[in-house]
Amino acid sequence: MTQPNPACTRFLPLGKASAIGAAIQQAESILCVSHVSPDGDAIGSLLGMGWILRSLGKNPTLALADKPSEDFAYIPGFHTIVGVTQVQETYDLIISMDAGSADRMGDVFRTEYHANIPLINIDHHITNTEFGTINWVEPRCAAVCQMLIYLAEALGVPATGNLAVALLTGLVTDTLGFRTSSTDACVLQAAVQLTEGGASIQEVVSNALQRRTFASLRLWGAILNSAELMDGVIWATFSLTQRNQMGATDRDTEGLANFLLSAREADISATFTERINSAGQTVVECSFRANPGFDVSTVAVSLGGGGHAPAAGCTLFSPLDTVVETAVAALRRLHREHMSSFAQSSQANHG
Repeated sequence: MTQPNPACTRFLPLGKASAIGAAIQQAESILCVSHVSPDGDAIGSLLGMGWILRSLGKNPTLALADKPSEDFAYIPGFHTIVGVTQVQETYDLIISMDAGSADRMGDVFRTEYHANIPLINIDHHITNTEFGTINWVEPRCAAVCQMLIYLAEALGVPATGNLAVALLTGLVTDTLGFRTSSTDACVLQAAVQLTEGGASIQEVVSNALQRRTFASLRLWGAILNSAELMDGVIWATFSLTQRNQMGATDRDTEGLANFLLSAREADISATFTERINSAGQTVVECSFRANPGFDVSTVAVSLGGGGHAPAAGCTLFSPLDTVVETAVAALRRLHREHMSSFAQSSQANHG
């Protein structure tokens, strides 16, 4: 079987691996959590960590603030994920994955009970706030599921069987089927290792990326019909009214920001999704995507969110129209400044 390339395993320093391993070994009760509105990497890394811990003789609680999409029910262990009401007040250890800040864990992490519990923060977002007791943040990795391959290796757990399926899911979804700029030799080697471990790329791609509900197709049609394009920025909105009329779910808009970016005239895309959070509040989830050279994480951070240069987002509590006006203005400004800088650079090179 293919072994991790030393050039890739450097993403997990020996000291960090030892610290994480020691914290896990000393803990009896462990809570594992990922971010609100969980995507493939969130769900895959949560379930993957569950399989790693079980291999080490632990019996972890896997929790999410928002119900995960049944599209990921093919991942072994999917139905062991619990909601907020089943999370206890006391644990020996909390492990957070793919959450850029503590608030991204939603109501699973309750400060009044959990603030003093040791917390391992595992993430690949460059904007991570390092809110853990132990922080392993590696932006060079395409997905947290890629990071867990190296952790499993360091802990002596084979990345095979159920674990391989879970980790391949995050790798496939966060790279859009190995098509993003983050897809490098280490990502491809990780995929080879997981397929050799028994995971099927065909099955994962089909379930996680290709199949959609009829409600999702209708929704995309309605949203695309009202999409707008200006100054190299394309955006679309999804209101609660639309969702209720079409019987759609949060999952049904996933991937729309990436699809919008396929417009030749656009360098930056955004989707604005109105939803009800776990506290019963109306919020707007903003998802930004960009072509190489544009850094949408700067806009996300300015609005209280985070992410990567080509993919970032935030959650805001203002009315939908207000959020769209504010965010689109910032994205258009980002595009103009980038194009102005590029023009000046080109003139200097040809001066």
